[in-house]
Order: sequence, then structure tokens, then C-alpha cells
Amino acid sequence: MKLSFGERVKNLREDADLNQTELGKRVSMTQRKISYMECGKCEPSIDDIITLCRYFGVSSDYLLGLSDKQN
Repeated sequence: MKLSFGERVKNLREDADLNQTELGKRVSMTQRKISYMECGKCEPSIDDIITLCRYFGVSSDYLLGLSDKQN
């Protein structure tokens, strides 16, 4: 079963031992936005995807579920 965008973000965040507020501060997003993206209540913008890819060092294909390889 493929993980969703939100599940992938949540897993990366938890692997980095961050809560939503801490991640939000590091990537200039609110905790609410991180929460909504993780649970699928909102779609990330292209800028959000780029920001998260850069922060976690993963490819956009990975975050979008097109690949299971992080890089």
C-alpha cells in the first residue's frame, strides 16, 4: 500500500523527532498547516512541497508517492 503525501511528511517529521509546531517553525509554516497537510485536509502548494523536500533532503517524487526511494 502506498503512503499518502501526509503520511510521508508525518513519518519524516517523526523520524526527525519533531512535533508539528517545531517543524512549522523550521520551515516557516504554521502548526495548523502541517497538521492539515498530514491528515489530508489541504493540498500542499508547489512551494510547500519544495520547502519540505529541501528540509528533509528527499525528492518530490518520494513525497508525492511516485517513488519509494527518498533520494
